[in-house]
Amino acid sequence: MELNNGLLWITIPLVRIWISRLLICIPTAWNLQAAFVFIFSPAAFVRSFELSGVPGEAAVRGVGLLFLMWNVPYIAAIWHPVRHRPALVMALIMQFTGLIGEGYILSTLPPEHVTLHASLLRFIVFDGAGLIMLGAAWWIIRKGS
Repeated sequence: MELNNGLLWITIPLVRIWISRLLICIPTAWNLQAAFVFIFSPAAFVRSFELSGVPGEAAVRGVGLLFLMWNVPYIAAIWHPVRHRPALVMALIMQFTGLIGEGYILSTLPPEHVTLHASLLRFIVFDGAGLIMLGAAWWIIRKGS
């Protein structure tokens, strides 16, 4: 069952690799979807960040660009979660960092910023779910090695 001189293929069944890929693909798809809508339709999201006008659109586009940059290790991990295990670990750490950072930002907001609170809560929910999926993907490929 060895492919491309990968001894890890013997210890980690192909089905585990594909399950891991699927678990990595879901948060990656969420992040890429957010990136593209933020970059190409920023006006729809400016108010969610309590911003306005051209500067607000530029800021939202910047967040979209950050989402694209953030996804580089995710793509490598999808390609082959075993061979690119460090990329998966980096993605997991990045996801955790985002979740903690968003929680911190939320904790510093005055309660009257209801729209901004709702926006941050959406990010927290998606990043929390993504963290669980990435952690499960890592566990699946780690378990067999």
